[in-house]
This record gives sequence, C-alpha cells and structure tokens, in this order.
Amino acid sequence: VQLQASGGGLVQAGGSLRLSCAASGRSFSSYSMDWFRRAPGKEREFVAGIRWIGGSTYYAESVKGRFTISRDNAKNMVYLQMNNLKPEDTAVYYCAAKLGDNVKIDSWGQGTQVTVSS
Repeated sequence: VQLQASGGGLVQAGGSLRLSCAASGRSFSSYSMDWFRRAPGKEREFVAGIRWIGGSTYYAESVKGRFTISRDNAKNMVYLQMNNLKPEDTAVYYCAAKLGDNVKIDSWGQGTQVTVSS
C-alpha cells in the first residue's frame, strides 16, 4: 500500500487541523493505520493508531482528548483531527500502515508539516 499525507499547515495555538492520508492499492481495510510525528531535534514518536478490524483507536498520552483518528475504508482514507493544538505539537506528521495486527510498519507516507504558533 502506498500512502500520501496532506493537510498540514500553520495554525495558532488553540486552533485545529485535520490531516488526511490517502492509500492506494488493494486491501486497505486489512491494514491497521498509525500516525507518527517527528519534532525538530527529537525522535519520531507514535501519535495515534486505528486497528484494521473493529476500529479500536489508540493515542499517545500527550494527544489524548485532543486528537481523533478515524478511517474511511470505502475511500481508502485515514484522518487525524487535531484540536486545541499546542506549540509542542509542531512536527512533521507521517501516516503509516501495518498489515493486520503486525508491529512492523509496512509503508510510510511522505510526511506533512504542522506548525503551531504561540
């Protein structure tokens, strides 16, 4: 599966953005999808995930209650709704796909920049 992320931009603290990740290829519904981010000078970190079956969602503590991950299997899309953004959310955001419940990431998107000004 190939992934393309979009929707990043510049927003003031307290604002909202919705990131999108378009997947091409067959069997998108067989993939669990994650969002990661990498802030300047920091390691890449997990942000949110949604399971391939049942739609269970998972979040990093730092975004819980502010971010919501969702998917639309009919459109081969996954989304990350980000509300109440903080300057520390500034990062390049990546979507990622892993087959089923595998831990290993099979495919990465190219990243989209999110910048939150104070």
